[in-house]
Amino acid sequence: MTVTRSRNARAGAGGSSTGNASSSGSGLVLAVVSAATFGTSGTFAASLIAAGWSPAAAVVTRVAVAALLLTLPALLQLRGRWAQLRRAAPQVAAYGLVAVAGCQLCYFNAIERMPVGVALLLEYLGAVLVVGWLWLRHGQRPRRLTIAGTVAAIAGLAMVLNLAGSARLSPIGVTWGLLAAAGLAAYFLLSAAAGADPLPPIAMAWAGMLTGTAALGVLGWTGLLPMTATTRNVDFLHHQVSWLVPVLGLSLVAAAIAYVAGIGAARRLGAKLASFVGMAEVLFAVLFAWLLLSQLPSAVQFLGGAFILAGVALVRLDELRGPGDPRAAIPRAATPRAETPRAETRSAATRLAARSRP
Repeated sequence: MTVTRSRNARAGAGGSSTGNASSSGSGLVLAVVSAATFGTSGTFAASLIAAGWSPAAAVVTRVAVAALLLTLPALLQLRGRWAQLRRAAPQVAAYGLVAVAGCQLCYFNAIERMPVGVALLLEYLGAVLVVGWLWLRHGQRPRRLTIAGTVAAIAGLAMVLNLAGSARLSPIGVTWGLLAAAGLAAYFLLSAAAGADPLPPIAMAWAGMLTGTAALGVLGWTGLLPMTATTRNVDFLHHQVSWLVPVLGLSLVAAAIAYVAGIGAARRLGAKLASFVGMAEVLFAVLFAWLLLSQLPSAVQFLGGAFILAGVALVRLDELRGPGDPRAAIPRAATPRAETPRAETRSAATRLAARSRP
């Protein structure tokens, strides 16, 4: 029990349990699945926005339908465990308001003003924010490999953004993208904060999506968020299809599957490593935008993708080294030996004093 709590506490702080190879391997698989499914969101949402949907309407529909799809599995997981849900209420509220509703709303506002790949790359600066938070809040100062991985990933982001090119970046769009980065950092940190008795991933995602749907619904009802939607056919993959096709794809693939897999990955890998592996979403998004939306990436963007993968590999290598430097134990191991002569001296003095007594 003590070992389990220690690992859970460390996962909540952003570390990963490298001692369990099976858990780490399954975490990597879940992280890649989450990244690939999240990477489809821009493609699905772009067809709805182009047809006249507002970003807020796309977000609300995505989250609400995903919550509906997860209702039965979540209720089955929560049978006899409703007290556990009540205890996790603060974490669920933060997850739903910031990581689900806020992050998605900012991202969709960003892709309304710039290409899908650029908006997603800005959003994934959240991985850097995770490293900074773990350093400032939990004292996990990044080591050389993590710093090198962060620099490589940022360089890759800059190259895929093609900042030196002729592409125009909307200042408002960049602002929305950076806000999405903050929401993404919260997503990884809250997903990894498992604690001693965590909610199952499906239940966590379901409760968070219900919270996010309620919050966005209130903002839409008061008029603070423009809610515009249409039921006419949309242009999806160069074909006219029902609006239900991208909505179901956005809700099932890019929300329900993506969030559940992401929570499972973060709990196995920790927030830091999960956030860097999650950068593969950038590559999947650019790939999907290329194959499905004909947004051809440049050679520099391909090179940037290689830098991002190199950054992920460096962070992973740093995680495999373990939480601390084994050389730190040397002085402690030597301490008892240094005290031994003193202990012998005290014992001899005690015997001498005893002999001198009458």
